[in-house]
Amino acid sequence: MVVSFFTRLFGQGGGGTNTSGETETVRRIAARLERLPPERARHLAAFAYVLARVAHADLRITETESEKMHGLVRDHAHLSDEEAALAVEIAKSQARLLGGTENYVVTREFREISSREQRVELLECLYAVAAADGTISGQESTEIGKIAEELGFLREESNALRARWRDSLAEFQQLPKATR
Repeated sequence: MVVSFFTRLFGQGGGGTNTSGETETVRRIAARLERLPPERARHLAAFAYVLARVAHADLRITETESEKMHGLVRDHAHLSDEEAALAVEIAKSQARLLGGTENYVVTREFREISSREQRVELLECLYAVAAADGTISGQESTEIGKIAEELGFLREESNALRARWRDSLAEFQQLPKATR
């Protein structure tokens, strides 16, 4: 379940043995984030993973998306630059490796451990990550819609937030300015 995702994401538990896929980076992140209370680390793990989920929706994570994720994770969790960079790198790695199997489970966990305000903040951050390179692709927009539904938002609510990002949406960027 999500505890197992958290364990894999931050390398905690497992008696210190090197589990399949665990790297030095995972161990370094675990060491850095052990100082956080477990519930806060769990919240951060889910937050970072869902950001990476959207960044990877089009099967690539750009440098600008990575930089945006770094800033959001750093500010959201009040981490140092180094801690945020490590958390983002492992979240991106996990999204690439486990995307299809972990997406819904992690997003559902975030819903369960967050307040409505935190879920709204996450949705706003998802659009910011997707728009970091200037365009929110159709795949990214679709993924954000799925996440909004998984977080319990009504379609009207998620569409209202999406409307604020209209100028960044690929389907609207292709229209002549007069019709936007």
